[in-house]
Amino acid sequence: MVEGSRTWNVRIRLEADAHVRVRCRFARPPETPGRRSPVMGVTQRVTSRSPSGLSTPRAGGHAGAAPYAPRVSFTVGFDLDMTLIDPRAGIVEVFDVLAAETGIPLDGRAFVTRLGPPLRQEFERYGLDEATIAGLVDRYRALTPELTIPRTIAMPGAVEAVRAVTDRGGRAVVVTTKFGPNAQAHLDYLGIEVSAVVGDLWSAAKAIALQELGAEVFVGDHLGDITGARAADAFAVGVATGPISAEDLLAAGADVVLPDLTHFPGWLESYLLATVH
Repeated sequence: MVEGSRTWNVRIRLEADAHVRVRCRFARPPETPGRRSPVMGVTQRVTSRSPSGLSTPRAGGHAGAAPYAPRVSFTVGFDLDMTLIDPRAGIVEVFDVLAAETGIPLDGRAFVTRLGPPLRQEFERYGLDEATIAGLVDRYRALTPELTIPRTIAMPGAVEAVRAVTDRGGRAVVVTTKFGPNAQAHLDYLGIEVSAVVGDLWSAAKAIALQELGAEVFVGDHLGDITGARAADAFAVGVATGPISAEDLLAAGADVVLPDLTHFPGWLESYLLATVH
C-alpha cells in the first residue's frame, strides 16, 4: 500500500495510554467518522519508503538495548527547535542584543512563543525593508554560537528518542528551518548524534530532504512539520511540545501525536512491530 493510492489505514491498539492521541485515516469512512481514540498505538500506514527486508545486525550494537530483536533498515527524521532542543532562553538574549544594536523594538519573548517558521518571517512583522531583514538574519546567525547554543537544553526524552532509533538499527536525521551550521552546532553541544543535518527548509520544502534521505517517519512539533511529512509521504509524528496543540497537530494530518519525546521509544517499538519491517 502506498500513500496516494487507495490506502487502507489500520489502527492497531497495542496498550491503553490516555496521554497519547492517535489519528487513523481511512480510504472509506470508518464506522464512527471523525472519532479520535486516546490510545497508545500506531496507524499502520505503509509508505513508499517503508522497507520490507531485515538487515544484518551491526557490529558494536548495544546488546539488549531494545525489546525489538531484529535489526532493520529505516530512517527517522526529526525537527530541531522545540522537538529535540529548547533554545528559547538564548534566542531571547540574541533578540535583546539585536534590539540594542539597531534600535528596532524586537520582541524575542514573543518570538519564542511561535518558533517554527523561518526567521525572516519574524523580522517581516516589523515592516522592515529587505536589506535590513537580511542584515538582521546574518547578525542573528553570527550571535547564535556565543549566546544561544550555551543556553540551549535538550527537550525531555530527546537523547533517548534518537538513541531508540539507532539502537534498533535505524538512522536518525534532522531536517530543520534553522541555519544548517548552527543546527549542527546545537546538536554537537548537547551530544545528540545524528547521521545528517539539513537546514534552511520549512514546511513542504522539508519533503525534499526527507525524500532524499529516505525518511519514512518525521517527528516535529509544528504544523509545518506535519505538512513536510505528508508531502514526503512519511509517517507524521507530532509532539505537543511547541506552540501547537495536540488537537491542531491532529487536524493538520498527524498520524499520531505524543505528549513529548519520552513516549517516542515505546511508540517506535509499536511502529516497527506493526508495520512491514
